Amino acid sequence: MAVYTKISQKEINTINKNFNIEKIISFKGIKQGIENTNYLLRSKKKKYILTIFEKRVLPKEIPFFMKLMDNLNNSKINCPKPLKTKKNKYLIKLKDKTACIVSFLEGKDKKILKTNDCYTIGKTIARMHVVTKKIKLKRKNSMGVRNLKPLLESIKFKSKKFSNLKIFLKNNLKDINRNWPKKLPKGIIHGDLFIDNIFFKKKKLSGIIDFYFAANDYFMYEIAICINALCFDQKKGKFKMNSNKIKNLFKGYESVKKISLKEKKSINTLCRGAALRYLLTRLYDYSNTPKTALIKIKDPNEYYQKLLSHNNLHSFKDYLN
Repeated sequence: MAVYTKISQKEINTINKNFNIEKIISFKGIKQGIENTNYLLRSKKKKYILTIFEKRVLPKEIPFFMKLMDNLNNSKINCPKPLKTKKNKYLIKLKDKTACIVSFLEGKDKKILKTNDCYTIGKTIARMHVVTKKIKLKRKNSMGVRNLKPLLESIKFKSKKFSNLKIFLKNNLKDINRNWPKKLPKGIIHGDLFIDNIFFKKKKLSGIIDFYFAANDYFMYEIAICINALCFDQKKGKFKMNSNKIKNLFKGYESVKKISLKEKKSINTLCRGAALRYLLTRLYDYSNTPKTALIKIKDPNEYYQKLLSHNNLHSFKDYLN
């Protein structure tokens, strides 16, 4: 979530005209995140989230996200529900950009996850995967490992002192591509399960938000993203892997859905690929985001450290010790 596109009362009037909802009386930009423009909308009794799609999201793919969230809601997976207009459409145009409104999910993200939270998250992910395996929607993963080479080439390394970093990134990408697993169980994954996309209310997981990277991919790639995003502890700028959190993430997942031996053997390569993905996107945003955007740029160094951690591991057991 972020604010790239600024709106005014004119756009709010358009929303009030198009949707069968209580009149929106206030709106406020949401700064967290880096992909799309988001606003919190309020009526007298309810709250909604307005998303204006930017950057990496292709307009032709947006209906996929709307249908996915609707399907998940219908299957009792708590996530924002897309609202339909008076003309029974998910999407409208604001400032010449595609936009949608979704229901407001109660709860909020935690600053620090406890070990037991990782069990609950693993269980929720597995429930989601059981559902999405049956959903007949298709979207290629635009941030999959095969898409990382053009992303790497688009990054502006502004001085010669970064030449070693560029070589390091190229060598890692080459090795990850060479070892990337084939024919693992797959379906639709969330694809971006960071701590700020997981909401808790009264210490219980209340739902998941921000499905705009969802795509068809390996289920274990989702777990690899979560290991990177949720199972490292930070202390004085250093990121250290927490094996207890990883154990609980897997235990929670396997309480609903079993993980095959082939999937477990692939976890190191998948974790390296996920870490490199976020290192590259953060490097790109660090060098390409306009200064006028109301946005907090995330530090690429975090994922550089995490990639180094994975490079020092090999087997599934290494993640549990």
